[in-house]
Amino acid sequence: MDVTELHRRAVGEFAARVDGIGTAGSGAWRGATPCSDWDVRTLVNHLTYENLWTAPLLGGATVAEIGDRFEGDVLGDDPVGAFAAASREATDAASRIDTSEIVHLSFGDVPASEYLYQLAADHLIHGWDLAAATDGDRRFDPDVVAAIADWFADREAMYREGGAIGARVSSPGDDPQDRLVAGFGRDPAWRSR
Repeated sequence: MDVTELHRRAVGEFAARVDGIGTAGSGAWRGATPCSDWDVRTLVNHLTYENLWTAPLLGGATVAEIGDRFEGDVLGDDPVGAFAAASREATDAASRIDTSEIVHLSFGDVPASEYLYQLAADHLIHGWDLAAATDGDRRFDPDVVAAIADWFADREAMYREGGAIGARVSSPGDDPQDRLVAGFGRDPAWRSR
């Protein structure tokens, strides 16, 4: 699967779970997530923030040039709408990029394709976090799961050594999605209550 399509589909998977929160009532936004330091609102804010960074970074900006313009609460009074607007901007920017172009990230320069894989993985894994936290649909597009798993296989040790993910969780069974979630340090059986 082309990485821009993978990114679009992974963002769409997360968006579908955000849309579900909008109908669940305001209490759902304060619920616990598998990311122990974040509630649901903080998790969605994180991905919205990430989406706001996407277009400028894909456009050649450096982290220093972007600065702190997206710091703080980027969700405002309409978290579902804020996420939708930011994700549209991010996927539009991704659809126009030559994936061999260089993106200037905080840890160094990488091809846009690598950055888009990272973004797709973050949306998919945090989409699982969001679904688990809100009792939403935890099953994701198997093609997206497979593409992220293939990409992640060569990066898991580096991510763990860099502190970006927790220890691998023992995963029961042979389910590819459960194995991927466990690789990112999540217990596939996690429940909010």
